[in-house]
Amino acid sequence: MRQDEKRKKDRTAVALALCFSVVAIASVFTVKSGLDKINLQNNDTEPIKHVTEQAVNKRIPTVDSTENKHDAGNELLYGSPLSGKIIKEFSVDTPTYSKTLDQYMIHPGIDIAAPLDTQVKAIADGTVTKVYQDDRYGTTIEITHTNGLISLYSNLSTDSLTEVGDVVKKGQVISGVGSSALFETLDESHLHFEIIKDGKQIDPRDYIKM
Repeated sequence: MRQDEKRKKDRTAVALALCFSVVAIASVFTVKSGLDKINLQNNDTEPIKHVTEQAVNKRIPTVDSTENKHDAGNELLYGSPLSGKIIKEFSVDTPTYSKTLDQYMIHPGIDIAAPLDTQVKAIADGTVTKVYQDDRYGTTIEITHTNGLISLYSNLSTDSLTEVGDVVKKGQVISGVGSSALFETLDESHLHFEIIKDGKQIDPRDYIKM
């Protein structure tokens, strides 16, 4: 009789132990599943966060030439690169005569007469994006401004006052008038000046005061 009771108790104990084991194992799997899910979510979000922080923290160079508005529209009013008389007008539709080449050709800018070494100034705030020797117009400096506008200064005397990447202010001296333009050597001393707007050469008179 006692042996039967003892066997019943042993069976009950074994059953209870099995139940506890099952519950414990199920709990472990549940917790592990939850942790895996959290880790997966973290792994999914970390690269996005990294890219977002990179995009936010990345410095984008900008220039600011937001000054007075142009009278003939919603454009900016720029200064003059120097003072002088225009001796050759902008002409890309009708060729003009070149004394140096003894032929008619288009002229993508204006020529402003001035003595050699006259100071040439930036027409507005901007960033120097090119300094090079042009086959036609000699020593040239390119300045990029806001609103898709670029100014070009050619037939210069020197390229030592600025370099690519320099941020310049309106009225800052960037060079002097020279005689480096092979296509215009027979013309009187002058600055060859161009403006490009949204990739198209336009008449500088539309943007600068002379």
